[in-house]
Amino acid sequence: MIYFDNSATTKPYKEVIDSFVKVSSEFFGNPSSLHNLGMQAEKLLTQARLLVANLLTVKPSEIYFTSGGTESNNLAIKGTAIFHKNKGKHMILSSVEHPSVREAMEQLKKLGFNLTYLPADQNGRVNVEDVKASIQKDTILVSVMYVNNEVGTIQPIKEIGKLLKQHPGILFHVDAVQAIGKIPLNLVENHVDLCSLSAHKFHGLKGTGALFIREGVRLDPLFSGGNQEWQVRSGTENVAGAVAMAKALRMTMINSELGIERMNSVKALLRTELARIEGLVINTPMENSAPHILNFSIKGIKAEVLIHALEQKGFFISTTSACSSKKQLPSQTLLAMGVSDDLADRAFRISLSYDNTAEEARSFVDVLEEATDQLRRVMK
Repeated sequence: MIYFDNSATTKPYKEVIDSFVKVSSEFFGNPSSLHNLGMQAEKLLTQARLLVANLLTVKPSEIYFTSGGTESNNLAIKGTAIFHKNKGKHMILSSVEHPSVREAMEQLKKLGFNLTYLPADQNGRVNVEDVKASIQKDTILVSVMYVNNEVGTIQPIKEIGKLLKQHPGILFHVDAVQAIGKIPLNLVENHVDLCSLSAHKFHGLKGTGALFIREGVRLDPLFSGGNQEWQVRSGTENVAGAVAMAKALRMTMINSELGIERMNSVKALLRTELARIEGLVINTPMENSAPHILNFSIKGIKAEVLIHALEQKGFFISTTSACSSKKQLPSQTLLAMGVSDDLADRAFRISLSYDNTAEEARSFVDVLEEATDQLRRVMK
């Protein structure tokens, strides 16, 4: 099996699974309980928070554990909207955001909030000047993802953060789910107020994530209950998941330098080799793109049919994002980039991990070319 769908989810590190099992088996107490088992669990939760904070170079009190990227995005956006609704009801987002950002915003629109969608250029990148031009007197939030989950475009987060520093009344949210372990992330330097993470994108476990909330930023909670996570995210904490997430992040960061170098090398090889396949168009830009994502379209080939043909030969890739692939709709990101409906409907995504090799890439291209030729002969 050759797995090229790491942006959908990564394979958990063995050590991560082991830590989850150990904590679940031996330290299963509720961290809110006053007895020794509860105190042990609370200590592990505190240590996990401290480790995540140190790896992100922020304060432990700024890390809030959640169930993953979708919850973190919703908490950041809706929590901001509800808390600051009396100050303003205008929010800005890019036209290439993840559905968990876009749909959260659209839901708020039904409640009277106003949205401005930033256009993306042919590389899927927003322009800082468009952000500046979109700011209104009642703007309370700007949400722009760091790395696009479909084409890998890196957004100008540093420049947007610098701009918004001049507007202290506007919060800056960054969906960094696809960025962790792939490109540098400096939340303080980039003036980020809110940042979403998801553990299963960096070899942690599904159902665990975090939201960075800069000290001093206030949000309304989405859940009412026992007031865990400093009254921002109620619900009994997933201690084992938090510990496992911290371990996954540490292992990813330790291996990131060599891992990123390898992914860049494999991606460059794929880009060169794929270009020789008839009718194949690469959608991922050459510049300002993350090392792990390569998006392409193949003229005249149905995406779902080719995905299954490759799977039969032991190769796993995806069409658009995993969240949208079953809807069988053209990629909204590609359409926003100006890609035709036909090519956007025939798009594929390769997404790498540190473990993928040049040999796997060469094998994939050979099999892809063979499968494409076979499908074209069948369709004639």
